Amino acid sequence: MTLVASASPVPPDPATPAPRQVPLGPVGRAVHQRVTYLQRGYLDHRSDAVGALARLRRGIGRPAGEVADLWGLIGTEPLYEQYERRELTEEAMLRAEEAAHAAVTLWSLHQQAHHTVRMHRRPGPELGAAVRRLAPGSDIDEPTRKRFVRAGTAATPVVLAGRLRELVLLLRREAVPLDYGLLADQLHTWQSPGGPPSVRRSWGRSYLAVHPSAPGNGPSPTAEPNGPAIAPDTDDPQLPHPTLPEDDTP
Repeated sequence: MTLVASASPVPPDPATPAPRQVPLGPVGRAVHQRVTYLQRGYLDHRSDAVGALARLRRGIGRPAGEVADLWGLIGTEPLYEQYERRELTEEAMLRAEEAAHAAVTLWSLHQQAHHTVRMHRRPGPELGAAVRRLAPGSDIDEPTRKRFVRAGTAATPVVLAGRLRELVLLLRREAVPLDYGLLADQLHTWQSPGGPPSVRRSWGRSYLAVHPSAPGNGPSPTAEPNGPAIAPDTDDPQLPHPTLPEDDTP
């Protein structure tokens, strides 16, 4: 199946305020930086980036550090620097490693086979908003909603990553992007005391906040709900890949 980027993003509604962009924490910034670098290389067909994505996919659903082949691929170097300066405790560092590992490996699956469009967007949809876009029109797709709910009830980070994999496969199929920097921060929060309810609440709000399109008009993967449209990626590999200023700014 040929995936084609939308040539005509939906224009923003001037009467509706732009969507809220949550600033990234240390984990989200590290993931955003790493994924952006690999994503550009993959879209430019660089062999090192293509190989890195293939290796990263082998780490999905595995604990951080378990797959030795992924050492140095996740992009946690800025976090280790903070750890060495004692700005992060041992417990915080363990949580950060798990969150970064899960986010980067899930993105590698999401980006697979998409050679002209970016599956990581900054700013981009939160998990709930991205999942909601899988259902065109005003109806909620019940099987997808159940997968979403099942992810929200995961008891451990590893189980959560495995359940998120099911959703990422659906997002990849429909070319719906995700903000992986934000996801990384949320996966980090998830591991903190009181974290899961806070993250679930945010995911649920973003799921309900998406305004469904009219029947017969599916969601546009290149436009933000009620906000600025994201510039479509080019289909011409000879042209530079368009990026937003936010793509380089956490």
